Order: sequence, then structure tokens, then C-alpha cells
Amino acid sequence: MLTRKADILIIIAGLMLAGVTLILGFTYAPSVDTEAMNAPHAQRIFYWHVPAAWASFIAFGCLFVGSLAWFWKRADWGWHLHCAGSEVGLLFGLMVITSGPIWGQAEWDRPWDWFDIRLNSFLALTALAAFVVLGKRTQPDGEATRDTFSAVGLFGFLLVPLTALATTLWQRTHPGVITVGNDGGLDPVMAQVFWLGVLSFTVLVIGMIRLHIGIVKLECQVDEIQINKDAEMI
Repeated sequence: MLTRKADILIIIAGLMLAGVTLILGFTYAPSVDTEAMNAPHAQRIFYWHVPAAWASFIAFGCLFVGSLAWFWKRADWGWHLHCAGSEVGLLFGLMVITSGPIWGQAEWDRPWDWFDIRLNSFLALTALAAFVVLGKRTQPDGEATRDTFSAVGLFGFLLVPLTALATTLWQRTHPGVITVGNDGGLDPVMAQVFWLGVLSFTVLVIGMIRLHIGIVKLECQVDEIQINKDAEMI
């Protein structure tokens, strides 16, 4: 119970920091050069968009570690981490692919670029997380189910480094890597708000993963009790 309360407090702290980031992004952070962007005000969504992508990578990293732990050690904690990582990663992934097109429509006059590798690799990563989450809910828990979706999680994680490197290797429409202090880099005040956003979403994703691990444990315990009752009735 104390652990669950601590997890909730961590989530609340993350939400509060994220709220402060949003307010500062719209009121404190300076606007970008109007000559550099077509929609400078739409750029302010960046203070949530990029930290949300960072949080999704943390969650997908947990999905990978959990999948590996289940395959290698047959550890229940690995499966719990797999479940938490996939569901929390899906949440933040949806946040990214929802906020991105809003920015894209304002800046590029279209919500999506189907030839941009970074955009589409991240879309594939989010779709894979959705497949894992929905697939697990339609299949009974067991080693076969866990093996199948852990395999998907392991191979799907390959999209994470591809997505992270895509802007550097194959930059097209999506903005490049963020830099601070260089010519054309991020303004120091913008950087302060941005790193606050990264901190807030890091706290938020950690709290959500911790809480979700507890939920998955309870679900597994309920399933085990139900199986034992069914066995007694037979």
C-alpha cells in the first residue's frame, strides 16, 4: 500500500512539473525566429512533444529489458516489466503521434510526411506497442502467450535506435538533433524549459511504470486464484 501511494505521488509530481513546463513554454520561453519557421507559435508544442518521445523510449526500454528477462530467466518480474513498458510506452507514443501532426500541419501545411523515416519508424513502434497491448488482452496468460509477445517486444525494440538516429542519418522534414548554444541551436531560456520538460516526463514515466507493475502483479494474482478455484471445482 505504501509503495502504491509513493507511485501515485511520483505521478502527481510528474504531472505538476509537466503542467509548469506547458505554462512556461507558452509564457516564459521566447518565440523562435519568424524567418526560420512558418508557424513559430506552433513550435511551443515542442516542450511536451520531445519529452513525451523521450518518455516513450524509457518505457520501450523497459519493454525490452522485461522481454529479455522473461526469455532468459523466465522471471515473472520480467513479464510484469514487459507489460508495464508496453502499455506506458503506448500511452506516450500516442501522445507523440498526436502532438506531432498538430505541429506539422501548422509548419508544413500537412500533418504527416510518409517519406520521413523518423516519423514513420516511430509510428511503427507505437503500432507495435498497440499490437502487444491489445494482443495480450485477447489471449490467456501462459508461457506461450508470454513467449510470443516477448519476442515481438525484443525485435520491435530495434525500431528505437533507428528512430533516434533517423534524423541525423536521413533528415528530411522532421527537425534535426537539438543543440544548445551553437549557431542555430536552442536558446538558453528555451533549453531551460525544455530540460524541465524532460525531467517532468522522466518522473512521470517512472511513476507510471512503477504503478503499472503493481497492477500487473495484482492481475496475475487474481488469475492464479481463479485458476485454483476452477481446479478445485473440477
